[in-house]
Amino acid sequence: MKIRRFFGKDMREALSQVKAELGSDAVIMSNRKVADGIELVAAYDKEPEAKLAVPKPAPKAPGQKTMPSLSEIIGDDGPDSLKALLEKQHGASPSAVASSQPQAPASAQPMSANAKHANEIASHLDFSEAFLDDVENQQPNHDLSDQGVYPEHQASSIGETPATQSAELAQIKEELASLRDVLQYQVADLMEAKNKRQKPVHQYLVTRLTDMGLSSALAKQLISYTPAHYNERDAWAYLLNLLANRINVTGNDILSSQGAVALVGPTGTGKTTTVAKLAARYAQKYGAESVAMITIDTYRIAAYEQLATYGKIIGCTVRKAQTSEELADLLFQLRHKRLVLIDTAGFSQRDCRLIKQIRQFDNGQMPNVKKYLVAQANTQYPALQRIIQAYDDVELSGCIFTKLDECYSLGEVLSAAVEYQLPVSYVTDGQKVPEDIKIAEAKSLVSAAAKLYKKYGLNHTSGNNAIKTA
Repeated sequence: MKIRRFFGKDMREALSQVKAELGSDAVIMSNRKVADGIELVAAYDKEPEAKLAVPKPAPKAPGQKTMPSLSEIIGDDGPDSLKALLEKQHGASPSAVASSQPQAPASAQPMSANAKHANEIASHLDFSEAFLDDVENQQPNHDLSDQGVYPEHQASSIGETPATQSAELAQIKEELASLRDVLQYQVADLMEAKNKRQKPVHQYLVTRLTDMGLSSALAKQLISYTPAHYNERDAWAYLLNLLANRINVTGNDILSSQGAVALVGPTGTGKTTTVAKLAARYAQKYGAESVAMITIDTYRIAAYEQLATYGKIIGCTVRKAQTSEELADLLFQLRHKRLVLIDTAGFSQRDCRLIKQIRQFDNGQMPNVKKYLVAQANTQYPALQRIIQAYDDVELSGCIFTKLDECYSLGEVLSAAVEYQLPVSYVTDGQKVPEDIKIAEAKSLVSAAAKLYKKYGLNHTSGNNAIKTA
């Protein structure tokens, strides 16, 4: 095979050189734009003849169209652009020529010179169309139009509106992003399969931790510290102890300190009941006159009446504040109390009123108020993330997990507490005041999470595999 490079100021001139030196059967290997024009790399199986012999067309029959020769299609007198060249070739396609010629049986006579020439045109037409697609895929439109190629395409591109181009670009970006996500998923799946083969025990334990409710990131982080020689039982006990060591607990900090404490959090988490439980416990320890309760919940019906009822039972002072100025004034009036518990309104983390309420504690006139987040222990992990992130600008002294008696899994709240480094102060597990509140202990929380997983999470105990039929 003979390979040659050809240079021309445009595609037509370069193709003409290929045809003149290697003939019409040459194969274009590559093309690229250079400083002076176009560079083509062409190959030919046989030695080229001194001059390409072009068969003469047969005499024109009555009513028969004259077939253009190869020299007329790609020659010095051809069109000035590759696009026009292809349009001319399409006009002289073999199917059009064959439809206008009388059909003869194939066994009656051998292939005529015209038929051979038509095959040459068809072959070159297929090559030109494929070559055009290759050029359009490899070269930007503006580069080819600079060399005189595709003037019509350039005109259509100029006519496109910026909105159309922007929409097409956005669609391409969306498709690329989708392909990237699929590839990342496939690679992650391959890596996971590889890890399962290399460390089957570790991967099994990761699955157990995630089934217990822990996030995938925390589960993988914990498993990375597990010794490789541990069996499944020892490794599981090691992981539970490691998780307990990662949980930060504050102890009985609220009931052992003085000052003002506000409980914040979403609606329905049990803030009012928790305030009453803490007040009752404090009254048992230091006396009812040493504690007071304030509510700034002016949105919920009978919010003050509910807290006032608890205050009558406990025997402590209960007040209501509607503005930050009233709250600051009440805190000043109750400064002789050892502990003032503030009950806030419950808002969704997406509610703008939540931010307004939080700012009541930072108006410059307010004394130092410790803030504790109250969250339900049965909240989904993504919701917990959003709740904690809503209080990014608030200095939280700790959190209280409520409604443990309604949980089927505790891993979600433990995972959120570890990942966001949120200290856990108390847990509640019922509506009784003040019995159903306990000081948070890391080992007790992890043990409760493991028991719930064993009771509800394992396949052989969950009962999810049972098929109910009518």
